[in-house]
Amino acid sequence: MPSGRFKKVLIANRGEIAVRVISACKELGIQTVAVYSEADRYSSHVRFADQALCIGPAKSARSYLDQPSIISAAEITNVDAIHPGYGFLSENAGFAQVCETSGIKFIGPKPEVIRLTGVKEQARAFMRKMGVPTLPGSEGVLQNPDEALELAGQIGYPVILKASAGGGGRGMRVVDGAADLPGLFTQAQQEAGAAFSTPDVYLEKYIRAPRHIEFQVLADEHGQVEVLPERECSIQRRHQKLVEESPSPAMNDRLRGEMAAALKKAMATAGYTNAGTVEFLMDEQGKLYFIEMNARVQVEHPVTEFVTGIDIVKAQIRIAQGERLGDILRGPVEVRGHALECRINAENPETFAPSAGRITGFHMPGGMGVRVDTWVYTDCVIPPFYDSLVAKLVTHGVDRAEAIRRMNRALDMFIIEGIHTSIPLHRRILAHPDFQAGRLDTGFIGRMLSPEKAAIPA
Repeated sequence: MPSGRFKKVLIANRGEIAVRVISACKELGIQTVAVYSEADRYSSHVRFADQALCIGPAKSARSYLDQPSIISAAEITNVDAIHPGYGFLSENAGFAQVCETSGIKFIGPKPEVIRLTGVKEQARAFMRKMGVPTLPGSEGVLQNPDEALELAGQIGYPVILKASAGGGGRGMRVVDGAADLPGLFTQAQQEAGAAFSTPDVYLEKYIRAPRHIEFQVLADEHGQVEVLPERECSIQRRHQKLVEESPSPAMNDRLRGEMAAALKKAMATAGYTNAGTVEFLMDEQGKLYFIEMNARVQVEHPVTEFVTGIDIVKAQIRIAQGERLGDILRGPVEVRGHALECRINAENPETFAPSAGRITGFHMPGGMGVRVDTWVYTDCVIPPFYDSLVAKLVTHGVDRAEAIRRMNRALDMFIIEGIHTSIPLHRRILAHPDFQAGRLDTGFIGRMLSPEKAAIPA
């Protein structure tokens, strides 16, 4: 296993996160290797990397999820480490194990820690043991509908069934009463099996209008853990985040400090290393409940970078090189102003239908406190095979009001022609009185849109 400074890193991903990792490596003086599918032959990450190898056809299963092809590319190019980005193989403990066995550093947690955090019920049980608040629910995987009915009767309706593996809203069903539970249990199992190759589901109390709050964690390989300021991710559609911000309008210094102390203890006990995110639901009384752990960098990491001045991707790489967190952070972490992120997706803002195709015109906003993370350019083609994320538009201001005004200005100056994008939807979100006032919860989009549009499948 390589030790010390990396000379070359392979990025096992595509799109904006691949470009983001390449940028971090360039600043650290590290050479990069891009892998790409046939559909991504002309993608920006292929152009910006020092080397690039095609690893298969457009279908993810035969390219970005093809572990032997990625490991072969890493061995051919003689890399020291692999950065998985997010999605694809980023939380695959088996892939992390293969990297380790192959003598390649996986830039992320150890395989055994990914296994702990990747199975939601195991992670919930661990957090309960560590004193982190969790929602009332099953102690493990439910075996049948009768077991679920008995537990739901004890907890009280509504409850939610969740896939034990995976995320993104798949394998989830909200149950309002006992009569609905058997059928929804079967649906959740079937969807979980199709999406994650395991039908295992568990049950927990359902909060009707929660905020979604998450904490960014950094941990080195010497036992030091730092919990960075929280992010508010309540603006979602079908469990997919649309707008994120930091800090949360609902948090205070006391609660922030309590959660940081609890999570430092939990992460240190778990032997967690590298970057990760711990996600919570907040009820109407302001109480937080742990829901899951993401053992990777998050899409929304730029808002934390803006308010802390910490380059999280560079920190990931430096931690994997064996550096100490104290040397990376260089002092106490402070919250500086407020940041927002809008995920600009290639989709119709009215129907939410995907909008693949050629970009005929492209102009990015700039100026004070504006950042755009993207992989697209004029005349590039958005393929229909992958996630619809085109760009992440991030703004920073001295306070929330300035960050919102800056975001409105940046949205107005962001030109993407040839395809539909979610920019009009983001303008509508930011103009809503509840958003302006910070009155947020995961049902925001459903209330803002007409019931028909809110129900259109993603």
